[in-house]
Amino acid sequence: MTYTSNGKPRAALYARVSTSGKGQDPALQLEALRRVAEQRGWHIVNEYVDIGVSGKKDHRPALDDLMADCHAGKLDVVAVWKFDRFGRSLRHLVEALAEFESIGVAFVSVTESIDSGSPIGKAMFHIIGALAEFEHALIQERIAAGVARARKAGVKFGRPRKDDIDMPRVRRLLKHGHSLRSISRLLDVSRGTLRYRLKQSGENSTV
Repeated sequence: MTYTSNGKPRAALYARVSTSGKGQDPALQLEALRRVAEQRGWHIVNEYVDIGVSGKKDHRPALDDLMADCHAGKLDVVAVWKFDRFGRSLRHLVEALAEFESIGVAFVSVTESIDSGSPIGKAMFHIIGALAEFEHALIQERIAAGVARARKAGVKFGRPRKDDIDMPRVRRLLKHGHSLRSISRLLDVSRGTLRYRLKQSGENSTV
């Protein structure tokens, strides 16, 4: 890579397409980003492109490289065509923006016309952060409500209690040569619990 020495902001252009098939070409995103870079007087340091990578993945090769270069002080601004090309979720986006802010890197989303380097952009990011917290709270509330409904319907969570273990099945598995270790994994019961139940019934077991 080469870096500018004429005072222009050093920019990274990031593009992503989820598949490499027809209609999934990052060139359209990059062409639009190059025009914006030219209009704003940015020096393009590098173009980071992830092809055939889902936006929901925690790690993407090009995005990981981009973040590493940001932390190395090689970039001043990161530009994307659209939020969903960058963040795997609203919460991930907010966390990434906070990370950029902490290291002095501006973030620009062309389609949404948002620039974290501007006062309006900063205000928008605070709103996005509030929405992310709201989204997280809703998800947690739905999970809690779902668990409550399931428990009311008799669904049991966590490892089986000692009294709930299917001991006839345990004995059959032992008889067919399964180890206590493999049975504990299969039934999601600790080996100590299995030993205790077998001892109660007067049987010996080996790991």
